[in-house]
Amino acid sequence: MSSLNPINVLHAGAEEERAETARLSSFVGAIAIGDLVKTTLGPKGMDKILYSMGQEGKGGQSIQVTNDGATILRSVGVDNPAAKVLVDISKVQDQEVGDGTTSVAVLACELLREAEKLISQKIHPQTIIAGWRKASKTAAAALENVAKDNSADSEKFRNDLMNIARTTLSSKILTQHREHFTELAVNAVMRLKGSGNLEAIQIIKKLGGSLDDSFLDEGFLLDKKIGNNQPKRIENATILIGNTAMDADKIKVFGSRVRVDSVAKVAELELAEKEKMKDKVNLILNHGVNCFINRQLIYNYPEQLFADAGVMAIEHADFEGVERLALVTGGEIVSTFHNPEMVKVGKCKLIEEVIIGEDRLIHFSGVEMGEACSVVLRGATKQILDEADRSLHDALCVLQQTVKETRIVFGGGCSEMVMANAVSKLAQETPGKESMAIDAFANALRQLPTIIADNAGYDSSELISQLRAAHTTGNSTAGLDMNQGEIGDMVELGITESFKVKYRVLTAAAEAAEMILRVDDIIKAPPRPRGSDRCG
Repeated sequence: MSSLNPINVLHAGAEEERAETARLSSFVGAIAIGDLVKTTLGPKGMDKILYSMGQEGKGGQSIQVTNDGATILRSVGVDNPAAKVLVDISKVQDQEVGDGTTSVAVLACELLREAEKLISQKIHPQTIIAGWRKASKTAAAALENVAKDNSADSEKFRNDLMNIARTTLSSKILTQHREHFTELAVNAVMRLKGSGNLEAIQIIKKLGGSLDDSFLDEGFLLDKKIGNNQPKRIENATILIGNTAMDADKIKVFGSRVRVDSVAKVAELELAEKEKMKDKVNLILNHGVNCFINRQLIYNYPEQLFADAGVMAIEHADFEGVERLALVTGGEIVSTFHNPEMVKVGKCKLIEEVIIGEDRLIHFSGVEMGEACSVVLRGATKQILDEADRSLHDALCVLQQTVKETRIVFGGGCSEMVMANAVSKLAQETPGKESMAIDAFANALRQLPTIIADNAGYDSSELISQLRAAHTTGNSTAGLDMNQGEIGDMVELGITESFKVKYRVLTAAAEAAEMILRVDDIIKAPPRPRGSDRCG
């Protein structure tokens, strides 16, 4: 019987990668992503320039200089499915705890690097996964055992927050001004009084000056100007926040086209429009407010009416600013004004114009939400300001998480070595092939301090062997002192990290690596043909 041609089950244009090819493709993609960001890890990590190619003059060509893992991975277009999984865990880490975005991608990458060696020794992926699950539980338990909680003592807890902020900022662009920004971030988060609502902290970027000129301002800053001929300062302000059209300079009766037989009729239409606008302004004034902030434009005529009534009118406030303003002043955004008794107006003690650099801003002090504050960042270039914003946001997120989950662990590779030692001990007690997978998990954990040492240009083999020996002999607070290039005590150096961040890095990386390891087939569906409204 003649050999038959293989039957093609998949749709024309679909591709399939099977078994070893699929696994290799997954490993290569995920490891490439880890290698891309691993040089940014630690206090001596390097930055990347992200240059998006677009049409010049249309905002397409933009340059970002950053060492934030999530920002780098979000900006890199990846085609490999396994690489996309790593990009996604980094994004989720950023959304959930704000920091550890590079660590989570690097740990997942190192786990897969170890898995690749095990698979080449003919160990089945399910055996590796079973070992990893045991290792992950043991590592999490070891991390919980070394976690400290000083929330009962307010002075110690503030000191912990300061150390966490210093450690978080030490790997960022703000490391040269670390003390200044540590104080600034801790003060901002402490103002939240445990509410944890980061929306109440506003970050404003203003070109000019140096990073040292950045400051924390109590209250709220709106990057807008006050209208012409209006009061520039209002005490005991009552604020109405609107999102409504206030433009009456054009003839537009409900958007219809109007034909008239004389210019006098045009004047009548304009007058009718003006009357309509006057009625709207009166409805707004009926709320008994002395400040009106609108998300949309306010044209000359309504602005004049507000000025005559002694009301401060602010136009075209960006939506984020309006939403935050509604939050901190205790008001709400309204679009219709017929029921003043049902509208919640905002309140604050003082509204005045302030000058920062060369720009005028409106300052709201004594707002309803007492914890609201604004951080004004100054810097020489847009790129520096953007990176400072990202760095400060990471620090604020970590501090906010620590206020909620008050436990802390030690950084500098200390926690990773504690977990790795616990996992290695488990490997020695476990019979069979699973012990090899557990040992591989420990090796992956030890890679994090190794990479931190490599990025600083130190001899990682020497340092990690010393660190391993220190932990084995019972010195559980030993870690890497990256300033001296030697082993140091993390308690004395104050290198502290949030337990929640470390725990999330461990669990998310283990889950992502396990998910990629389970893959033995990659099927790429063909693109849908143009003009067809159904498949096949």
